[in-house]
Amino acid sequence: MEVPAGGLLAAHGAAGSGRTSLLLALAGRMRLSGGAVRVGGYELPAEGRRVRGVVAVARAAPAVALEGRLRVREVMAERCLTSPGVSERGIRAAFERLEIAPREAALVEELGAVEGVLLATALALAERPGALVVDDVDDGLPPEVQGRVWQALDRVRDEGPTVLAGCLRPPPSGPGLVTLLLPQRSRDRLPAGSAVGREDGGI
Repeated sequence: MEVPAGGLLAAHGAAGSGRTSLLLALAGRMRLSGGAVRVGGYELPAEGRRVRGVVAVARAAPAVALEGRLRVREVMAERCLTSPGVSERGIRAAFERLEIAPREAALVEELGAVEGVLLATALALAERPGALVVDDVDDGLPPEVQGRVWQALDRVRDEGPTVLAGCLRPPPSGPGLVTLLLPQRSRDRLPAGSAVGREDGGI
């Protein structure tokens, strides 16, 4: 399996299929149970530290999730403090790119499902990563609004990053889309030699 640079991997399957673990493994944040994966020019598990440096995780609960009791302006400030190179200006540019305008005084848990996933995505995009992970893309979303989130992720790809997404159902087919169906009770294994992104060191 190979995901092109600037492409979209949609790992889809029911709860318990191993989507979250797989995405965290691709981000270098969980050890693979077997085989090897190449992310850009780096190979997992040997070069996990380098992979972590180029892959931003927007959401992969419970391991990575925004604190619901914080206000939007607080998670913005926190990201500026904890992620080198991230600025408020960069975050606002990501908001514009994803076409969201969250109320900065609102608690994260008060945001709607669409705004919540796109807020997390915008904060990760502001890190200017080579690849971006976002899980539960369609969680809690009625079919009529899921398209808005997938369209926003396409705009993320327009900025350059490869998007690695987890979902219940894959988006409609399109350029650069690679789908991976995970069976129930998957052991989160990828075939040996799987690749994500370019072989020349890019993503």
